[in-house]
Amino acid sequence: MHVYLDNSATTVVREAAAKKAYDVMTATFGNPSSLHTLGIRAEQELTDARRAVASLLGLSSGGTDLSCITFTSGGTEANNLALFGAANANKRLGKHIVTTAVEHPSVLEAMKQLEREGFELTVVSPDARGDFDARTLAQACREDTVLVGMMLVNNEIGTLLPVKEAIPLIRKRAPHAHVHCDAVQAAGKLPVKVLSLDADTVSISGHKLHAPKGVGALYVKRGVRLLPRLYGGGQERKLRPGTEAVPAIAAFGEAIRLLPSPATQMARFSALSDQLEQGLSAIDRVVLHTPVRHVPYIRNLSVCGFKSETLVHFLAQRGIYVSAGSACAKGHDSHVLSALGLPPEQISSALRISLCADNTADDIQTFLDALNDAVATLAHV
Repeated sequence: MHVYLDNSATTVVREAAAKKAYDVMTATFGNPSSLHTLGIRAEQELTDARRAVASLLGLSSGGTDLSCITFTSGGTEANNLALFGAANANKRLGKHIVTTAVEHPSVLEAMKQLEREGFELTVVSPDARGDFDARTLAQACREDTVLVGMMLVNNEIGTLLPVKEAIPLIRKRAPHAHVHCDAVQAAGKLPVKVLSLDADTVSISGHKLHAPKGVGALYVKRGVRLLPRLYGGGQERKLRPGTEAVPAIAAFGEAIRLLPSPATQMARFSALSDQLEQGLSAIDRVVLHTPVRHVPYIRNLSVCGFKSETLVHFLAQRGIYVSAGSACAKGHDSHVLSALGLPPEQISSALRISLCADNTADDIQTFLDALNDAVATLAHV
């Protein structure tokens, strides 16, 4: 038995989703652009999955709302398609772009590349707790701002950014700005209603929702223009040409349909987060990093005096899996914790606990017991 508490990095694929992918690979294996029966069946799998994604984002399951969903290879491609596509489509209107210091690398690095290509980049930092104010985000914008990228939930410390509150303020200051929201760590756990959110584009990823790796989606608001990053056939309304990965996309749809309601999940996450916080308060050297506005399913802590890597390996040897931060950081210090201005000893000793609907109170207690053992037995620096 193992205890998996690294769900912000990836999630286990649901058995029904894996079976769906297998069935499509071996039975409904036609090219969805083909006009014969197998092609039509494959196209229906895409439509069914598109309906599931639309429903997840609060859209209707038919008509023009379905045309707002573009399938991608994951969150990184969805973010890049939105950011480069919008910046290049709107650059005649201005060259100023805005993002936050805590974005996922697929947003932050894309923004830095746009800066290298001639755009002027403003990066908004959080306060010392990791929070943002909607007015501060808007004040970073100008009349010539053409692109704003901000996540809904931070993947390392769980900050809930005030995206919905900021967007109307941004639109007043920057009427030409395309607003992109990375909802990878929010969709499926929080109710993400894209029409009321009013972002121009919203990205999600399958492997954060118990679907296979290699599939994601980008919502594009009706009337919004993006320039494609790839060129080829007419698939995905020419925004993402190439034969669709139907098995992964169908599995994505199946995984979404199996998700518990956000209300059910949040009740579980809140109870587990409270248990975790109470248990950590009794362990020496632990410092919790908790923004005022945060989700309960991502918690970040430092165990001062111990290196993150040492703790991760100690726990893994006992079948307990957590991370030292974003999986995309590949062992580098967290840019998110650095943006908070935390001391180096806290950054180098940070652990992230991230939950899914499968986690239990026993999982949390097992982790707490093992962490207590680590503090008691490992040599600290």
